[in-house]
Amino acid sequence: MTEAAQAGFPGNFSGGSSGNFSGDFAGGAPSSFILTLSCDDRPGIVHAVSGALVAADCNITESQQYGSPDSGTFFMRVAITTRSERRAVEAHLAPVAEAFGMTWGLHTEGTPARTLIMASKSAHCLNDLLFQQRAGMLPIEVPVIVSNHTDLAELAAFYGIEFHHVPVTGDGKAEAEERLLELVAEHRIELVVLARYMQVLSDTLCSQLVGRAINIHHSFLPSFKGARPYHQAHARGVKLIGATAHYVTPALDEGPIIEQEVIRVDHARTATQLVAMGADVESRTLAQAVKWHAEHRVLLDGTRTVVFN
Repeated sequence: MTEAAQAGFPGNFSGGSSGNFSGDFAGGAPSSFILTLSCDDRPGIVHAVSGALVAADCNITESQQYGSPDSGTFFMRVAITTRSERRAVEAHLAPVAEAFGMTWGLHTEGTPARTLIMASKSAHCLNDLLFQQRAGMLPIEVPVIVSNHTDLAELAAFYGIEFHHVPVTGDGKAEAEERLLELVAEHRIELVVLARYMQVLSDTLCSQLVGRAINIHHSFLPSFKGARPYHQAHARGVKLIGATAHYVTPALDEGPIIEQEVIRVDHARTATQLVAMGADVESRTLAQAVKWHAEHRVLLDGTRTVVFN
């Protein structure tokens, strides 16, 4: 099956081997693709995949693989160039994928991931993502920003991005999430990023976004829960602060981790300084996770990830 099917995503999310058809034909300019796959680990996988790519007149420019001793799963990411049609490459790979029971996807390299960003009031993560995207440092396209407050509307306007205020109330949470999915469908969104979005998503929505939604939070969890975590950490004299970027799952803040970063602090730092330093590390960690995801470098291994960086 393809990655999109494995993720259980609704049909309005693109991805897997059926998305982003390049339209390049044999004899034309070379096309670049990224092949990702996973399956039960057994002998012959690399040989079979390489053979299929050679038969499809593909040149392998990069190859990474990993066999998980814990899950018994084999993972592979291959960068290729070819003058063959995309459909021809897929036709050569399909029998191999079926023989090994692979979950796989063939992705056009360099195509920006259409991304919906959600944020509440804090601007640091959102601003960093938008700046890096505009500077050409992040391979995403952001057509829409969603917030449960209006504080970030001016920032969205500065970058020329459509902003939707979708308030979340106790009785209206289901309607808010329904509106979110409407925007996902309308804008053909491939990735949802929670850039300090301070609302808990329902289990139903989390299940629909499995493998395609990334969240960021401080790395103190499970300690210092709730409001003002950096102030709580300061009061306890922590010596390390950091951030965790992970996929969203129904288990709150416990999804498969993509990236983490920590920095050392000492007794001389004030709570205000910890907040500022924490905002910086959160922004960097989230941007790195989004970049790796958009470049098809992250594969799910149960509750863990394999990151080919």
